[in-house]
Amino acid sequence: MLLIKTHRDTLLAPLQSVSGIVEKRHTLPILSNVLLEKKGEKLTLLATDIEIQITTSTSSASIDGDGAVTVGARKLQDILRSLPDTAEVSLNLDDKRLQVRAGKSRFTLQTLPAEDFPRMIISEGESLKFSVTQKQFRQLLAQTQFSMAAQDVRYYLNGLLLLVEGSELRAVATDGHRLAYASMALGGEVSSTRQELILPRKTVLELNRLLADNDEPLNIELAPNQIRFQFGHINLVSKLIDGKFPDYERVIPATLKNIVSLKRTELLQSMVRAAILTNEKFRGVRLVLTSGSLKIMAANAEQEEAQEEIEVAYSGDAIDVGFNVSYLLDVLNNTSVETVEWGFNDANSSALLTIPGNDRFKYVVMPMRI
Repeated sequence: MLLIKTHRDTLLAPLQSVSGIVEKRHTLPILSNVLLEKKGEKLTLLATDIEIQITTSTSSASIDGDGAVTVGARKLQDILRSLPDTAEVSLNLDDKRLQVRAGKSRFTLQTLPAEDFPRMIISEGESLKFSVTQKQFRQLLAQTQFSMAAQDVRYYLNGLLLLVEGSELRAVATDGHRLAYASMALGGEVSSTRQELILPRKTVLELNRLLADNDEPLNIELAPNQIRFQFGHINLVSKLIDGKFPDYERVIPATLKNIVSLKRTELLQSMVRAAILTNEKFRGVRLVLTSGSLKIMAANAEQEEAQEEIEVAYSGDAIDVGFNVSYLLDVLNNTSVETVEWGFNDANSSALLTIPGNDRFKYVVMPMRI
C-alpha cells in the first residue's frame, strides 16, 4: 500500500521536528520508532518517550487509502537526509515492511504495528490557557535554561520552574550553585492565583530546538500533571516534574553594597582567555575588584597563570572573590546586551548579575574558594 509520494523536504522537515525526543536505545523497541498515520491527504507523524509526545502533520500527494505504521525514526531520517534535495520520495507499506524509494534508490525498513504504539493520555478537566509569541518564550528559555541541573539527585532541579501569576510569566532555573531568573508580561491577566510547575530538562531543550525566532503564536495550556504547547503544525505534550522547587526569592540578594557596570563583550572575551589556564576540574577564576580596575586571574596545577585587567568606573569596597568561570561564561554567552551590572556584598556572599534598566532578568552565582 502506497502511504505517501512527495518531495523529500515535505517529509524530512516534520520528521526532524518529532524525532529529537527519540532515544537511540530504548528498553521498549517501539519507542525508537515514529508513528506514520495517513488519513486522506494528511500524514501525521508522532513520536514519544512516554514523558514527552510530539505530533506534527504534512499534506501528502493525493493518494487513495488510509494506513498507519511505525518505523525506526533515526534510520528513516538518515535515509531522507542522504537523498538529493530535489528527490521525489515514496513510502510503500508491503507485508510489514516499509519501502522507501527515490529515483533508483531503494530501502526496505522493518516496521512494528501502529496499534502497539503507546500514546500519552491527555489530561481532561480544567486547564489554564494563554498565548505568547515563539520568540518571547524562546528568549525566556535562553535566559534561564543553562542554569538547570543535569543529573542531580534533587530531581526537581533537573528542570525549569514556570510560574504564572496575574499577567506575568516567570522562568527560574538553578543547580544549587547558580540561579537564573527571567520574566515577561502577558497580554492581560491570565490567572488570579499563583500557578507553579516544573518543566523537565528534556522538554525545555526540545522546545528551544523547535521554537522559531519569530512572532508566530505559541499556545500554552497548563493541565493537571501536564503542559501542552501548540505552534505551527507542532503539538508537544509533556509530563511535569512532581516536586517542590526551592524558594528562589530568598536566593536573590535584596540589597547590594557594591555595584560595577561592565561591557559584556569585553568581560566575556577576558573570561574566555583566562579560562584557558584554569584547573580543568574546578574551573576557578579569581576576581579582584579595586578602585578603577577589575583583575581576572586564573592558575592551574602546572603553575601556569593568566591575568586580565579591565578598567572600570568603580569606587566601592575592594573585593577579592573566586567563581567557577563556566557559570560566568554561560550567562555572558546567553545575554545579548551591551552592558551588565555586577553587584557584590563581600567575598563570601553570592553575587548578582543584572541588566541595567531591566528588572526582568537576574542571575545569582555563588562564590568558590580558590
